[in-house]
Amino acid sequence: MSSIAIADVIHLHPDDNICVAAKNLEKDAEIEVAGQVIRLRTPIAIGHKIAVNPILPDAAVRKYGQIIGFTTEAVEVGDHVHSHNCINGDFALDYAKASEVPADPTPITDRSFMGYRRDDGKAGTRNYLAIISIVNCSASVSKYIARRFDDAMLADFPNVDGVVALTHEGGCAMQYQGQKHEMLNRVLAGVAKHPNIGGYLLTGLGCETGTMGYLLDSQGLVQIDGTSGQRQGPPVFSIQDQGGTTKTVEAGVKKIAELLPQVNDVQRQPIPASEIILGTECGGSDGNSGVTANPAIGVVSDQLVACGGTSILAETTEIYGAEHLLTRRAVSEQVADKLIERIEWWKWHAGVYGAVLDNNPSAGNKAGGLTTIAEKSLGAVAKGGHTKLVDVYQYAEPVRSKGFVVMDTPGFDPPSVTGMVAGGANMVVFSTGRGSCYGCKPTPSIKVATNTPMYERMIDDMDFNAGTVLEGRSVEEVGSELFDLVLEVASGKKTKSELNGIGDEEFIPWTVGPVL
Repeated sequence: MSSIAIADVIHLHPDDNICVAAKNLEKDAEIEVAGQVIRLRTPIAIGHKIAVNPILPDAAVRKYGQIIGFTTEAVEVGDHVHSHNCINGDFALDYAKASEVPADPTPITDRSFMGYRRDDGKAGTRNYLAIISIVNCSASVSKYIARRFDDAMLADFPNVDGVVALTHEGGCAMQYQGQKHEMLNRVLAGVAKHPNIGGYLLTGLGCETGTMGYLLDSQGLVQIDGTSGQRQGPPVFSIQDQGGTTKTVEAGVKKIAELLPQVNDVQRQPIPASEIILGTECGGSDGNSGVTANPAIGVVSDQLVACGGTSILAETTEIYGAEHLLTRRAVSEQVADKLIERIEWWKWHAGVYGAVLDNNPSAGNKAGGLTTIAEKSLGAVAKGGHTKLVDVYQYAEPVRSKGFVVMDTPGFDPPSVTGMVAGGANMVVFSTGRGSCYGCKPTPSIKVATNTPMYERMIDDMDFNAGTVLEGRSVEEVGSELFDLVLEVASGKKTKSELNGIGDEEFIPWTVGPVL
């Protein structure tokens, strides 16, 4: 996708019958777009759409050269196009599976970062010590243990980024070995094995359905020592076995103190960029997310794939309506079918609760100029760049492929990013137009602003300004700068969310199934 930067608006594609405001515009302002001068019939906020052609009732509205919805009334040139006169509607998508598989990009072989090489060969960008609750009943105990290790306590361990409690609301009242149980198990094991975790211990109550033993055995957290034949696993603390919460906290604190010197005994070393697994997310999106930040992240994705690394596109509910762009890029019909199956599952799942996927754009998204789920999704998939789609993963499934992949996650940011991190993402790039302040431990989250006014207003939370695309810079140039930042942060540069201490409460596993 190429964009033409103009003083006031951006016209993204010759077939588009709308343009997008690059700044706040007053009523009766005159703008030059698509070879004509247009007088605005109403005030138009940044990120919102303006009709550049007359559009009949029930006619398609086009952005990015794609249909984003249909008009509910006649629209005149210069009109504001939004929820009051545009709906998603129903239209067929041509999946054309594996019909436009891109060629492999030219390899990039000279990019690297300073990371932690783990014993299993994985590469970490951070070095945390984690207390992982297997059930909500042990969440407070986990937090109490972590709170005992503040900055003063960690001063003698400079290579440890922190002691973090990873807690959640589930772990019991579910079908044993059912879907809900297995999804949670994948998340807990994924963070336990994560290369950004230098050491961990597990806490539980003792009578939960999600038993400690099943987690340890089913996820390979227990191994048999080849010499002694004994089972070896991580430290585990059951509140009931320890004799209550106070005793469990003290035992956990003692164990963390023992682990700290071991976890601290690591040094960063040069690691090829091919070892980065990048989770991409967009939250608090606006009408310029698909114009500036998300395409810039797409450049990062393409460059990382060219380096031999992995880029994950998630948020299946925000792929819906744009999945046809990905099925064309799938390496095979089988991979395309995996994505389509997930889309169909989400339509069924939403329908069970009387919801539809077009309910997805939030009030904040709409205030920022996004009108329909098709528009939101077409902008969201830009984070996936232009390389071939090599695989589709279930939620929190270990990501082992190199290249561009999709992971099935919900659109809500915390569970979406939690799934990618559990799958192995050691870096996250997160675009936002409204100003999401999301942080994520143990993986650093780079905040990318879609527009300059928000970036400047929220400078203490934003790491990178992609809004300069609206001021005339190319997406490719901005994306290349963002890739440089990814490598800097992977090497240890702190993100704003890390500097602000954000990321302890954002570990939110997504699970599907009844609470019994």
